[in-house]
Amino acid sequence: MGSRPRRTDDPPQLGAGVLGDVDSGVVPFEGRFPDVRGGLREHSARGTIINAAFRISLAGLNLLQRFLVVAFLTPAEFGLWGLVFVGLMTLLFIKSVGVMDKFIQQSDSDQEVAFQKAFTIELILTVAVVVLAVALFPVFAIAYGRWDIVFPGVLLSLAVVGKGLQAPTWIFYRQMRFVRQRTLEAINPVITFVVTIGLAAGGAGYWSLIIGALVGSWIGGIFALRACPYRIRFRLDRATAGEYFQFSWPLVVAQMAGVAIGLGSTLVGMQTVGLAGVGAIGLAVTITTFSNGVNNIVTQTLYPAICVVRNRADLMAETFVKSNRLALMWGVPFGLGLTLFGSDLIRFVIGERWQSAVFLLQVFGVIAAIDQIGFNWTAFLRARNYTRPLAVIGVVAILAFCAITIPLLITGGLRGYAFGMLGMALVVLAARIYYLGRLFSGFRIWSHAARAIVPSIPAVVVVLTLRVVEGGDRTLAIAAMEFVVYVATTVFVTAYFERGLLRELFGYLRRKPVAAIPIGEKSTSG
Repeated sequence: MGSRPRRTDDPPQLGAGVLGDVDSGVVPFEGRFPDVRGGLREHSARGTIINAAFRISLAGLNLLQRFLVVAFLTPAEFGLWGLVFVGLMTLLFIKSVGVMDKFIQQSDSDQEVAFQKAFTIELILTVAVVVLAVALFPVFAIAYGRWDIVFPGVLLSLAVVGKGLQAPTWIFYRQMRFVRQRTLEAINPVITFVVTIGLAAGGAGYWSLIIGALVGSWIGGIFALRACPYRIRFRLDRATAGEYFQFSWPLVVAQMAGVAIGLGSTLVGMQTVGLAGVGAIGLAVTITTFSNGVNNIVTQTLYPAICVVRNRADLMAETFVKSNRLALMWGVPFGLGLTLFGSDLIRFVIGERWQSAVFLLQVFGVIAAIDQIGFNWTAFLRARNYTRPLAVIGVVAILAFCAITIPLLITGGLRGYAFGMLGMALVVLAARIYYLGRLFSGFRIWSHAARAIVPSIPAVVVVLTLRVVEGGDRTLAIAAMEFVVYVATTVFVTAYFERGLLRELFGYLRRKPVAAIPIGEKSTSG
């Protein structure tokens, strides 16, 4: 039987050759991983724990910052901050061209020159963002009818410059020197937290968020420049710029889709649910984004290693399945937990004045759980230099948003918006499943998804049963007890169903030889 003709939009062919002996620690590109003493499996596993410690702490710090800030701000003030933030995010699509990702993926012989070229491109794009902010924030002010966002928006854009100066952390990331990378990256959010909360407590309102971001990003940039192992030079190379453009334009399209959805939600929301409603949408997005931030720990840890084994079909598939299962262990329980305890979060933690956001939080919890299925697929596309599907998914998301979400927001307010975003998430998931089937031949998405959802079912059932039995007035003590039961049940059932995968991971951490579980084998075996 002949094979089907190769289509122009097929992913690049995966070769059978080995780029390096991954398990023995013999790696290609001499000097790329100076800190690797064992195999890449062990180093990646330990790196995941290191990154988890940093990223979970920093994600938790960011979430705590949001909670504390909204305690000091009114919904209208937080909504005004949302207008400024969304306005800047509208411009940041310029910076979302994957300069860092392409720098990690490349394998030039002179890495100092390669970094200088990437750093130059990054700074050019950073300056472009600031120039556009100066030009376009007055336009946003006219669209929103709020001229008080112009100066804060332009000032906040200067934080992008500070963030751009943190590019030297890419070098340590590419070399998988995670402790050094994360230590430098922690400076920005820690300083931001201290300054923001201090100003918010002092009555600075939404200015606390703007000044905090500005101070944190610039201090983080200064420390990163001082730590750079290469000389800081500006090199603008035409051929390199072309390579970065081919790699990056689909990422720009995908980012523009996200920006358009955020901007559309804000503009239509201002006309339908008002500034307080826009603040509720911002709160729901902020909290659910936390789960994506945590799951990025595994994906971003593995990305340099994925780039090394990008021609090994078996290792690519194994890495994808196992890393996504690790992400799902967190993402699905978090999303369903937000659905179960969203009303308690508003009532006992954030405050009753955010009551309008309860239903949004509950539905966005389901969306967060759905979005974790195949969540890390983008890293494998980037490693294969095959980013076009990301642009297609972005276009699909925009079409679904316009056809489903906007009409429901107009007719149903915040409840309609919640259902519309859920519908959009399902459409995007279907498109993602299509491309996953082409990237990983034989990948069974439904069994993969079921495996992630099953451990959460007993926990949800136990909590709902407790609520039926309890009755009466709901108190903080009751809510806390249910939450502890939910977490404990989830941990126990997950440990049972995924004990094989967890045993393999802990084996790497103990530096003991461990047999990798084939991706087709059930983790409950043995």
